Amino acid sequence: MSAAADESKILSRAAAPEEAQFERQLRPRSFAEYVGQEEAVASLRVSVAAARQRAECVDHVLLYGPPGLGKTTLAGVIANEMATNLVATSGPAIERGADLMGILTNLSEKDVLFIDEVHRLSRVVEELLYPAMEDFSVNFVIDRGMHARTLKYALRPFTLVAATTRPGMLSAPLRERFGIFQHLDFYSEGELTRIVTRSASILGASIDPGGAAEIARRARGTPRIVNRLLRRVRDYAQVHGDGLIAGAITRDALDREGVDARGLDRLDRRFLGAIVDHYGGGPVGIEAVAATINDEAESLAEMVEPYLLKIGFLVRTPAGRRVSREAYLHLGKQPPAGPGGQGGLFQ
Repeated sequence: MSAAADESKILSRAAAPEEAQFERQLRPRSFAEYVGQEEAVASLRVSVAAARQRAECVDHVLLYGPPGLGKTTLAGVIANEMATNLVATSGPAIERGADLMGILTNLSEKDVLFIDEVHRLSRVVEELLYPAMEDFSVNFVIDRGMHARTLKYALRPFTLVAATTRPGMLSAPLRERFGIFQHLDFYSEGELTRIVTRSASILGASIDPGGAAEIARRARGTPRIVNRLLRRVRDYAQVHGDGLIAGAITRDALDREGVDARGLDRLDRRFLGAIVDHYGGGPVGIEAVAATINDEAESLAEMVEPYLLKIGFLVRTPAGRRVSREAYLHLGKQPPAGPGGQGGLFQ
Protein backbone atom coordinates (compact mmCIF):
# COMPACT_ATOMS: atom_id res chain seq x y z
CA MET A 1 0.00 0.00 0.00
CA SER A 2 1.24 3.49 -0.81
CA ALA A 3 1.99 6.09 1.82
CA ALA A 4 -1.03 8.11 0.78
CA ALA A 5 -3.35 5.16 1.03
CA ASP A 6 -1.97 4.27 4.46
CA GLU A 7 -2.52 7.87 5.53
CA SER A 8 -6.21 7.39 4.77
CA LYS A 9 -6.54 4.16 6.71
CA ILE A 10 -8.88 5.52 9.37
CA LEU A 11 -11.48 6.26 6.68
CA SER A 12 -10.80 3.21 4.55
CA ARG A 13 -13.94 1.13 3.99
CA ALA A 14 -11.83 -2.04 3.92
CA ALA A 15 -11.65 -3.94 7.19
CA ALA A 16 -8.23 -4.25 8.79
CA PRO A 17 -7.35 -7.72 10.15
CA GLU A 18 -7.24 -6.44 13.73
CA GLU A 19 -10.82 -5.14 13.39
CA ALA A 20 -12.41 -8.53 12.71
CA GLN A 21 -13.20 -9.38 16.33
CA PHE A 22 -14.38 -5.83 17.04
CA GLU A 23 -16.74 -5.90 14.04
CA ARG A 24 -18.19 -9.29 14.99
CA GLN A 25 -19.01 -7.91 18.44
CA LEU A 26 -21.03 -5.06 16.97
CA ARG A 27 -22.76 -6.78 14.06
CA PRO A 28 -26.55 -7.12 14.24
CA ARG A 29 -27.75 -10.72 14.24
CA SER A 30 -31.32 -10.29 12.99
CA PHE A 31 -33.32 -8.16 10.58
CA ALA A 32 -34.89 -6.42 13.60
CA GLU A 33 -31.46 -5.21 14.75
CA TYR A 34 -30.24 -4.21 11.28
CA VAL A 35 -30.25 -0.46 10.65
CA GLY A 36 -30.59 1.03 7.17
CA GLN A 37 -30.83 -0.50 3.66
CA GLU A 38 -34.59 -0.62 4.16
CA GLU A 39 -35.56 -1.78 0.67
CA ALA A 40 -32.98 -4.58 0.62
CA VAL A 41 -33.88 -5.72 4.13
CA ALA A 42 -37.63 -5.70 3.39
CA SER A 43 -37.11 -7.81 0.27
CA LEU A 44 -34.80 -10.27 2.04
CA ARG A 45 -37.24 -10.59 4.95
CA VAL A 46 -39.92 -11.81 2.52
CA SER A 47 -37.56 -14.25 0.79
CA VAL A 48 -36.36 -15.71 4.09
CA ALA A 49 -39.87 -16.01 5.54
CA ALA A 50 -41.12 -17.76 2.39
CA ALA A 51 -38.16 -20.16 2.37
CA ARG A 52 -38.73 -21.05 6.02
CA GLN A 53 -42.43 -21.72 5.40
CA ARG A 54 -41.59 -24.05 2.52
CA ALA A 55 -38.64 -25.60 4.42
CA GLU A 56 -36.36 -24.71 1.50
CA CYS A 57 -33.17 -22.76 1.00
CA VAL A 58 -33.28 -19.06 0.22
CA ASP A 59 -32.50 -18.27 -3.41
CA HIS A 60 -28.87 -17.39 -4.12
CA VAL A 61 -28.23 -13.73 -3.24
CA LEU A 62 -25.88 -11.20 -4.86
CA LEU A 63 -25.11 -8.12 -2.76
CA TYR A 64 -23.23 -5.28 -4.44
CA GLY A 65 -22.09 -1.81 -3.50
CA PRO A 66 -19.13 -0.03 -1.90
CA PRO A 67 -17.26 -1.85 0.90
CA GLY A 68 -18.18 -1.41 4.55
CA LEU A 69 -21.94 -1.12 4.04
CA GLY A 70 -23.02 -4.41 5.62
CA LYS A 71 -22.82 -7.13 2.98
CA THR A 72 -21.07 -9.59 5.31
CA THR A 73 -23.45 -8.64 8.11
CA LEU A 74 -26.49 -9.31 5.92
CA ALA A 75 -25.14 -12.75 5.02
CA GLY A 76 -24.86 -13.52 8.74
CA VAL A 77 -28.37 -12.21 9.37
CA ILE A 78 -29.78 -14.48 6.64
CA ALA A 79 -28.03 -17.48 8.21
CA ASN A 80 -29.32 -16.58 11.68
CA GLU A 81 -32.87 -16.02 10.45
CA MET A 82 -32.75 -19.40 8.70
CA ALA A 83 -31.33 -20.97 11.90
CA THR A 84 -28.40 -22.40 9.98
CA ASN A 85 -24.62 -21.94 9.70
CA LEU A 86 -22.65 -19.23 7.91
CA VAL A 87 -19.51 -20.41 6.10
CA ALA A 88 -17.49 -17.37 4.98
CA THR A 89 -14.67 -17.14 2.47
CA SER A 90 -13.54 -14.80 -0.33
CA GLY A 91 -12.76 -14.97 -4.02
CA PRO A 92 -8.98 -14.60 -3.64
CA ALA A 93 -8.90 -17.33 -0.96
CA ILE A 94 -10.36 -19.95 -3.31
CA GLU A 95 -7.37 -20.45 -5.56
CA ARG A 96 -8.13 -23.90 -7.00
CA GLY A 97 -11.14 -26.00 -7.80
CA ALA A 98 -10.17 -28.38 -5.01
CA ASP A 99 -10.50 -25.53 -2.49
CA LEU A 100 -14.08 -24.89 -3.56
CA MET A 101 -14.87 -28.62 -3.63
CA GLY A 102 -13.71 -28.94 -0.04
CA ILE A 103 -15.97 -26.10 1.05
CA LEU A 104 -19.04 -27.27 -0.87
CA THR A 105 -18.86 -30.90 0.18
CA ASN A 106 -18.64 -29.92 3.87
CA LEU A 107 -21.76 -27.71 3.84
CA SER A 108 -24.75 -28.92 5.81
CA GLU A 109 -28.27 -28.65 4.43
CA LYS A 110 -29.52 -25.04 4.10
CA ASP A 111 -26.16 -23.59 5.16
CA VAL A 112 -25.28 -20.11 3.88
CA LEU A 113 -22.00 -19.91 1.94
CA PHE A 114 -20.73 -16.33 1.83
CA ILE A 115 -18.13 -15.44 -0.82
CA ASP A 116 -16.77 -11.91 -0.53
CA GLU A 117 -15.11 -10.29 -3.55
CA VAL A 118 -16.77 -12.87 -5.76
CA HIS A 119 -15.60 -10.97 -8.86
CA ARG A 120 -12.04 -12.19 -8.07
CA LEU A 121 -12.84 -15.89 -8.47
CA SER A 122 -10.74 -17.62 -11.11
CA ARG A 123 -12.48 -18.87 -14.24
CA VAL A 124 -11.92 -22.53 -13.30
CA VAL A 125 -13.44 -22.07 -9.84
CA GLU A 126 -16.33 -20.03 -11.22
CA GLU A 127 -17.28 -22.76 -13.68
CA LEU A 128 -17.40 -25.28 -10.84
CA LEU A 129 -19.94 -23.06 -9.13
CA TYR A 130 -22.44 -23.21 -12.00
CA PRO A 131 -23.78 -26.76 -11.42
CA ALA A 132 -23.42 -26.28 -7.65
CA MET A 133 -25.75 -23.28 -7.76
CA GLU A 134 -28.20 -24.71 -10.29
CA ASP A 135 -28.46 -28.39 -9.38
CA PHE A 136 -26.64 -28.66 -6.04
CA SER A 137 -24.08 -30.95 -7.61
CA VAL A 138 -20.48 -30.83 -8.79
CA ASN A 139 -18.82 -32.69 -11.62
CA PHE A 140 -15.57 -34.60 -11.16
CA VAL A 141 -13.46 -35.33 -14.24
CA ILE A 142 -11.60 -38.63 -13.89
CA ASP A 143 -8.64 -39.60 -16.08
CA ARG A 144 -7.63 -37.69 -19.18
CA GLY A 145 -7.89 -37.86 -22.94
CA MET A 146 -9.99 -40.64 -24.46
CA HIS A 147 -10.42 -42.30 -21.05
CA ALA A 148 -11.82 -39.19 -19.36
CA ARG A 149 -15.08 -39.65 -17.47
CA THR A 150 -17.32 -37.24 -15.58
CA LEU A 151 -18.89 -38.20 -12.26
CA LYS A 152 -21.64 -36.10 -10.66
CA TYR A 153 -21.48 -35.66 -6.89
CA ALA A 154 -24.67 -34.50 -5.14
CA LEU A 155 -24.39 -31.64 -2.64
CA ARG A 156 -26.68 -30.72 0.20
CA PRO A 157 -28.93 -27.77 -0.77
CA PHE A 158 -27.37 -24.46 0.29
CA THR A 159 -27.66 -20.71 -0.27
CA LEU A 160 -24.82 -18.78 -1.85
CA VAL A 161 -24.60 -15.15 -0.73
CA ALA A 162 -21.98 -13.37 -2.82
CA ALA A 163 -20.69 -9.84 -2.34
CA THR A 164 -18.91 -7.60 -4.80
CA THR A 165 -17.88 -3.98 -5.13
CA ARG A 166 -17.64 -4.40 -8.91
CA PRO A 167 -20.74 -6.11 -10.31
CA GLY A 168 -19.69 -5.22 -13.84
CA MET A 169 -16.72 -7.60 -13.55
CA LEU A 170 -18.97 -10.63 -12.98
CA SER A 171 -19.47 -12.86 -15.98
CA ALA A 172 -23.00 -13.09 -17.37
CA PRO A 173 -23.32 -16.85 -16.65
CA LEU A 174 -22.53 -16.27 -12.96
CA ARG A 175 -24.82 -13.24 -12.60
CA GLU A 176 -27.73 -15.13 -14.15
CA ARG A 177 -27.55 -17.86 -11.52
CA PHE A 178 -28.48 -15.51 -8.69
CA GLY A 179 -32.17 -15.23 -7.92
CA ILE A 180 -31.92 -12.17 -5.68
CA PHE A 181 -29.99 -8.96 -6.44
CA GLN A 182 -29.65 -6.22 -3.84
CA HIS A 183 -27.70 -2.98 -4.09
CA LEU A 184 -26.42 -1.47 -0.84
CA ASP A 185 -25.96 2.30 -0.80
CA PHE A 186 -24.38 4.79 1.59
CA TYR A 187 -26.22 5.41 4.87
CA SER A 188 -27.87 8.64 5.98
CA GLU A 189 -26.54 10.58 8.98
CA GLY A 190 -29.65 9.62 10.94
CA GLU A 191 -29.04 5.91 10.32
CA LEU A 192 -25.38 6.22 11.25
CA THR A 193 -26.34 8.05 14.45
CA ARG A 194 -28.53 5.09 15.43
CA ILE A 195 -25.69 2.69 14.61
CA VAL A 196 -23.05 4.55 16.61
CA THR A 197 -25.41 4.89 19.58
CA ARG A 198 -26.10 1.15 19.51
CA SER A 199 -22.38 0.35 19.16
CA ALA A 200 -21.48 2.62 22.08
CA SER A 201 -24.08 0.84 24.21
CA ILE A 202 -22.59 -2.57 23.36
CA LEU A 203 -19.09 -1.30 24.18
CA GLY A 204 -20.23 0.26 27.44
CA ALA A 205 -19.17 3.75 26.30
CA SER A 206 -21.03 6.90 27.36
CA ILE A 207 -22.13 9.00 24.39
CA ASP A 208 -24.47 11.98 24.13
CA PRO A 209 -26.58 12.96 21.08
CA GLY A 210 -24.09 15.64 20.05
CA GLY A 211 -21.18 13.21 20.02
CA ALA A 212 -23.15 10.56 18.14
CA ALA A 213 -24.27 13.07 15.50
CA GLU A 214 -20.71 14.41 15.05
CA ILE A 215 -19.26 10.93 14.51
CA ALA A 216 -22.07 10.07 12.08
CA ARG A 217 -21.50 13.30 10.12
CA ARG A 218 -17.86 12.44 9.51
CA ALA A 219 -18.25 8.70 8.77
CA ARG A 220 -18.67 8.94 4.97
CA GLY A 221 -22.04 7.18 5.02
CA THR A 222 -20.38 3.90 6.08
CA PRO A 223 -21.12 1.80 9.21
CA ARG A 224 -17.61 0.31 9.26
CA ILE A 225 -16.12 3.79 9.43
CA VAL A 226 -18.59 5.04 12.04
CA ASN A 227 -17.58 2.18 14.35
CA ARG A 228 -13.88 2.81 13.69
CA LEU A 229 -14.26 6.51 14.52
CA LEU A 230 -16.17 5.58 17.66
CA ARG A 231 -13.19 3.58 18.90
CA ARG A 232 -10.81 6.48 18.27
CA VAL A 233 -13.06 9.02 19.98
CA ARG A 234 -13.74 6.67 22.91
CA ASP A 235 -9.97 6.42 23.55
CA TYR A 236 -9.50 10.17 23.23
CA ALA A 237 -12.42 10.93 25.58
CA GLN A 238 -11.00 8.51 28.13
CA VAL A 239 -7.49 10.04 28.09
CA HIS A 240 -8.30 13.73 27.55
CA GLY A 241 -11.76 13.97 29.09
CA ASP A 242 -14.07 12.33 31.59
CA GLY A 243 -14.96 9.43 29.27
CA LEU A 244 -18.16 11.00 27.92
CA ILE A 245 -18.23 11.14 24.12
CA ALA A 246 -19.71 14.62 23.76
CA GLY A 247 -19.82 16.92 20.74
CA ALA A 248 -16.86 19.14 21.63
CA ILE A 249 -14.43 16.35 22.49
CA THR A 250 -15.54 14.40 19.42
CA ARG A 251 -14.76 17.34 17.14
CA ASP A 252 -11.37 17.78 18.79
CA ALA A 253 -10.52 14.07 18.49
CA LEU A 254 -11.50 13.79 14.83
CA ASP A 255 -9.86 17.09 13.88
CA ARG A 256 -6.62 15.70 15.31
CA GLU A 257 -7.12 12.54 13.21
CA GLY A 258 -7.40 14.71 10.10
CA VAL A 259 -11.10 13.93 9.53
CA ASP A 260 -12.94 17.15 8.71
CA ALA A 261 -16.58 18.14 9.16
CA ARG A 262 -17.65 16.56 5.84
CA GLY A 263 -15.81 13.29 6.49
CA LEU A 264 -12.86 14.10 4.22
CA ASP A 265 -9.38 13.05 5.31
CA ARG A 266 -5.94 14.09 4.12
CA LEU A 267 -5.99 11.82 1.09
CA ASP A 268 -9.37 13.14 -0.07
CA ARG A 269 -8.14 16.71 0.22
CA ARG A 270 -4.90 15.90 -1.61
CA PHE A 271 -6.92 14.25 -4.37
CA LEU A 272 -9.23 17.24 -4.81
CA GLY A 273 -6.37 19.69 -4.35
CA ALA A 274 -4.35 18.05 -7.12
CA ILE A 275 -7.23 18.42 -9.57
CA VAL A 276 -7.73 22.06 -8.57
CA ASP A 277 -4.08 23.15 -8.40
CA HIS A 278 -2.57 21.13 -11.24
CA TYR A 279 -5.49 20.69 -13.66
CA GLY A 280 -7.63 23.78 -13.11
CA GLY A 281 -10.49 21.80 -11.61
CA GLY A 282 -10.59 19.27 -14.43
CA PRO A 283 -11.48 17.42 -16.51
CA VAL A 284 -8.59 15.05 -15.87
CA GLY A 285 -8.11 11.29 -15.97
CA ILE A 286 -7.70 9.25 -12.79
CA GLU A 287 -4.29 7.98 -13.91
CA ALA A 288 -2.96 11.53 -14.18
CA VAL A 289 -4.25 12.43 -10.71
CA ALA A 290 -2.74 9.23 -9.27
CA ALA A 291 0.64 10.06 -10.76
CA THR A 292 0.46 13.61 -9.42
CA ILE A 293 -0.12 12.55 -5.80
CA ASN A 294 2.02 9.39 -6.08
CA ASP A 295 -0.77 6.90 -5.44
CA GLU A 296 -2.45 4.02 -7.26
CA ALA A 297 -5.35 4.76 -9.57
CA GLU A 298 -7.22 1.63 -8.47
CA SER A 299 -6.93 2.60 -4.80
CA LEU A 300 -8.22 6.09 -5.51
CA ALA A 301 -11.14 4.74 -7.55
CA GLU A 302 -12.17 2.38 -4.75
CA MET A 303 -11.26 4.35 -1.61
CA VAL A 304 -11.70 8.00 -2.50
CA GLU A 305 -13.98 8.60 -5.47
CA PRO A 306 -17.26 6.92 -4.40
CA TYR A 307 -17.87 9.20 -1.42
CA LEU A 308 -16.73 12.35 -3.24
CA LEU A 309 -19.15 11.51 -6.03
CA LYS A 310 -21.91 10.84 -3.51
CA ILE A 311 -21.61 14.24 -1.80
CA GLY A 312 -21.21 16.10 -5.09
CA PHE A 313 -17.59 17.21 -4.65
CA LEU A 314 -16.54 15.29 -7.77
CA VAL A 315 -18.22 14.57 -11.08
CA ARG A 316 -17.24 12.07 -13.74
CA THR A 317 -17.56 13.24 -17.32
CA PRO A 318 -16.56 11.60 -20.61
CA ALA A 319 -13.47 13.82 -20.59
CA GLY A 320 -12.44 12.93 -17.02
CA ARG A 321 -13.00 14.03 -13.42
CA ARG A 322 -14.17 17.53 -12.51
CA VAL A 323 -14.22 19.22 -9.12
CA SER A 324 -17.47 20.98 -8.16
CA ARG A 325 -17.99 24.48 -6.80
CA GLU A 326 -18.87 23.03 -3.38
CA ALA A 327 -15.51 21.25 -3.24
CA TYR A 328 -13.64 24.49 -4.03
CA LEU A 329 -15.44 26.24 -1.19
CA HIS A 330 -14.82 23.37 1.22
CA LEU A 331 -11.09 23.50 0.44
CA GLY A 332 -11.08 27.25 1.06
CA LYS A 333 -10.29 28.03 -2.57
CA GLN A 334 -11.95 30.57 -4.84
CA PRO A 335 -13.99 28.78 -7.52
CA PRO A 336 -13.76 30.07 -11.07
CA ALA A 337 -16.85 31.61 -12.57
CA GLY A 338 -19.33 28.96 -13.68
CA PRO A 339 -21.24 28.95 -16.98
CA GLY A 340 -23.28 32.09 -17.19
CA GLY A 341 -22.13 33.13 -13.73
CA GLN A 342 -23.81 30.14 -12.10
CA GLY A 343 -22.27 27.73 -9.61
CA GLY A 344 -21.71 24.08 -10.34
CA LEU A 345 -19.21 22.60 -12.74
CA PHE A 346 -16.73 24.69 -14.63
CA GLN A 347 -16.38 24.72 -18.37
